[in-house]
Amino acid sequence: MRISEFLKLNRSQYELDFIDIDIDSDIPHYLGLCEYAWAIDANRTLESFFALLLSYLKYDKIEDARHVFMHLIEPNETHLGLSKGKPRGRGVGPKDTEKIFENLLKSKALNTGVVEDLEDFRIFVEGVGRDKISDLTTNIIKKHLIEYTINQCRLWNIPLQDGIPSGFFWERTSKSWVNEFTTFPLINREKILLIPKRIVSYSMEYTPQKYMQHFVLNYLQEEHLRMNSSLVQVKRNKKGKIIRKYVTKKSIADILVDKSKDFLADFTSKHPEIFESFKLKTKSKIRKLENNEINSEVLPQIIDFLIKSLDELNPGNDDATKYHRLTVGILELLFYPNITSPNIEAEIHDGRKRIDITFDNSAETGFFWRLWNNNNIPAPFIIVECKNYNRDIKNPELDQIGGRFSPNRGQFGIILCRKIDKIDKFLKRCSDTYKDNRGLIIPLVDDDLIDMLMNFEEKGIEYSENILQERFRKIALN
Repeated sequence: MRISEFLKLNRSQYELDFIDIDIDSDIPHYLGLCEYAWAIDANRTLESFFALLLSYLKYDKIEDARHVFMHLIEPNETHLGLSKGKPRGRGVGPKDTEKIFENLLKSKALNTGVVEDLEDFRIFVEGVGRDKISDLTTNIIKKHLIEYTINQCRLWNIPLQDGIPSGFFWERTSKSWVNEFTTFPLINREKILLIPKRIVSYSMEYTPQKYMQHFVLNYLQEEHLRMNSSLVQVKRNKKGKIIRKYVTKKSIADILVDKSKDFLADFTSKHPEIFESFKLKTKSKIRKLENNEINSEVLPQIIDFLIKSLDELNPGNDDATKYHRLTVGILELLFYPNITSPNIEAEIHDGRKRIDITFDNSAETGFFWRLWNNNNIPAPFIIVECKNYNRDIKNPELDQIGGRFSPNRGQFGIILCRKIDKIDKFLKRCSDTYKDNRGLIIPLVDDDLIDMLMNFEEKGIEYSENILQERFRKIALN
């Protein structure tokens, strides 16, 4: 049973920013971090841990390094391991942690300095695969995941239990492992960590086998050709003239006595540019997890349900919260993975003001990416104000969302409302705000959301972002 079913959220994976985990099984994917606010902060914690570990190892402080490393035990509460059926903890247990540490001490990677981050363990340290890297990463950034989980629970009104031990997580300020009492959702008396689906990625490329086959052996082929070694073979035409010289990868592999991860570490220390090329090309092939890979839900039915829910929702204060949560789900479906990590009613100015909804801007292409990179509009966060009114919105509502802007939060916002009778007049008000350098505000009404939803299955996120772009164009040129 999935967490949304157990908690009766009545939400599909398309509407949820976190992985809608099956509480009785694991999802065979691993964590990868991205370039947006939440992920950048979590990555700094990873870097803090790794820098201290390498520092201890570099200066032969082995027991200090062992103490730091030994807290890396598989966190079952994420359900991101490789077990099938009930989670059985087949990732990193205490014995595995000790074994990995001993392998690290023996590894040539430690002496050659080729390991630059935790992910490199997969290539150079024996006994480490993608599942273990996922577990190691999860424990280090657990504090960030706890905070994310609490925010998502508040967003969807999921019950939280106070006074639950967090389990050890890495605190980068004190550079130490911390275990504290905190707040968790409980399912069947077990604590659950929610994982942002944006940071769960899948790749079959970042493996020692791929590095060896497509980069190391490629390089060695060229070297043997350059040296005209005994491995060079020739192809001749019918007249006996040489038309091509070549070296097979098999012939090179056959003479390699050592094909271990230590060989890869030694090779990389001599040819670091080859490994850098491997990392760059592999990174470009890592793909984000799609909603239908997590849960095989029927998208047209979800879209029909959302449109019907929007049509049937009454304007007015009584249903304001329902409107907030419904539109969060719609925006998540329409614009994932370019906006992520929604928070509802975020407090600013020491609680004196609230923002209805905020999203992190996690775009690497498209409209939200261009805001900052092409149009010089700061937009680390997408600020959304929801007005479940049965009347037009006017200048006070524009001033309200504009008052939420700042250099750190950004100067872009979306104002959601049920309808605007005189849309051209309202866009002129948005244009005045934009031209006065007080930020860009784009209005969206029910008809816009329904139009985006109806075209999503065929045209995807591009259609929805084109509507935003056209509205921006009218505002900028008005």
